[in-house]
Amino acid sequence: MNTSRNAVLGRIHAALADVPDDEVHDAARIPRDYRDSHAESDITALFAERAADYRATVTPTGDVRRAVADALARAGTRTLVIPVGFPGAWLPDNGPTALTDSPPLTVQQLDRADCVLTSCALAVAVTGTLVLDAGPGQGRRALTLLPDHHICVVRTGEIAADVPEALRRLDATRPLTLISGPSATSDIELERVEGVHGPRTLDIIIEEEPPA
Repeated sequence: MNTSRNAVLGRIHAALADVPDDEVHDAARIPRDYRDSHAESDITALFAERAADYRATVTPTGDVRRAVADALARAGTRTLVIPVGFPGAWLPDNGPTALTDSPPLTVQQLDRADCVLTSCALAVAVTGTLVLDAGPGQGRRALTLLPDHHICVVRTGEIAADVPEALRRLDATRPLTLISGPSATSDIELERVEGVHGPRTLDIIIEEEPPA
């Protein structure tokens, strides 16, 4: 292992032999005039379309509370995990038993929970991807991996057109989780299996902004 490591580092050192000692990493100008988005003009509709392609159920609505209640009722949810900081205005009045993650829920409690309800840090229209960064209303990563059903609320202002814009808006030092549809994988015979690495059901509720 050390021999291989030393060989690689030696080649890097040789390649940098003619670099002046006072040169810093941003001294060389890199052109940034390439196209950084493939999004259409209506990025909300594009995000909804791409997320649905991944077999997520997408519901644009002006009434998030009602949409959340409907999604819980469809799934027959009995226990619901709610991260700290999730907006109370989005919670139905007579919902299922709510579990808050303060103090932190155990793995067993999360595994027994039917559903988790979160917000998100950002969404990417072109890829139909949700991005969570463990901020308020999103919680730690385990919350969205163990329950079998994930409901995520996305505000239209949180939708970035494409990946380059999303990366500029995100804090790379935070624990980022990227979610494109329900958990799915394929075995060697390409048989699709859902729910192995996370929730097998994903509901995305897009809060539509009222007309100006």
